[in-house]
Amino acid sequence: MTSPGPGTDAPTRPLRLGTRASALATSQSGWVADRVRAAGAPVELVHVRTEGDVSRASLRQIGGTGVFASALREALRENRIDLAVHSLKDLPTAPEEGLVVAAVPEREDPRDALVARDGLSLEDLPAGASVGTGSPRRAAQLALVRPDLDVRDIRGNVGTRIDLVRSGELDAVVLACAGLSRLGRLDEATDRLDPEVMLPAAGQGALAVECREDDAHLVAFLRDVLEDAPTRAAVTAERAVLSRLEAGCTAPVGALARADADGVLALTAFVALREDPQRHAETGSDPVALGHAVADRLLSRPDPLVVGSEDAAATGSLLPEREK
Repeated sequence: MTSPGPGTDAPTRPLRLGTRASALATSQSGWVADRVRAAGAPVELVHVRTEGDVSRASLRQIGGTGVFASALREALRENRIDLAVHSLKDLPTAPEEGLVVAAVPEREDPRDALVARDGLSLEDLPAGASVGTGSPRRAAQLALVRPDLDVRDIRGNVGTRIDLVRSGELDAVVLACAGLSRLGRLDEATDRLDPEVMLPAAGQGALAVECREDDAHLVAFLRDVLEDAPTRAAVTAERAVLSRLEAGCTAPVGALARADADGVLALTAFVALREDPQRHAETGSDPVALGHAVADRLLSRPDPLVVGSEDAAATGSLLPEREK
């Protein structure tokens, strides 16, 4: 595929931007649409319903990784939309044939946040306090720092989860800072959790703007308007950890990379392997190689895993929530 160079002219046709209909998804998509319009291209939002929006079952039961992305990707392939906006942490790590992530915009705060009754922080929650989360990653790290808490599995959008605290059903819930910020509700967070306490999901706080690979002009335009190179490098390293572990978004895996002024990445990752949680940090300049190296060290193997090999598949089975 050949791509026009920087400064690509804006498409003149109205661009159909596919989005889930939730408040958070439309907020994210609206943010992208505003920037595309500011660059001169007309945009209309098209709501696409996904299985993750319809089912109230646990993400682990309805498919985990990709449950929010598959319907949007189908709409792209069927030419019902021209581009789609995903929360990057919900996107499977494997390439999708015929589609490309044209742009990864600058990332929001990747940390997790606590929304608790009475303005309490994680440290101040009393023993036995009930904390809601639908994330095995968050649950595993909460168990390490506060094993005295009652962690409960929940589903629902941001508002629904916060209402569980407001109604007194739960003492606290854990949510992403980025989601709260995009909904204008960040001031409701009572504690922003340091990555030393809780590593976020790979790609948390970042968006992925996806379109058809053969739409070369649109790919180049979106890259010119929206791409943030440091964010792309950081999330590539984080997602390389997931890929190496063969872990999905419902696995108890956390990863966070940050680039310094010279482009060197510092990557820290966490994985709960049965009863033996591990955390490891390294630095490097090649995002994929760095992510693979950190994953290999997490698994404490003397020889590197080969992605797609029988060894990799067998080791991946140590992750209780790995997508099958």
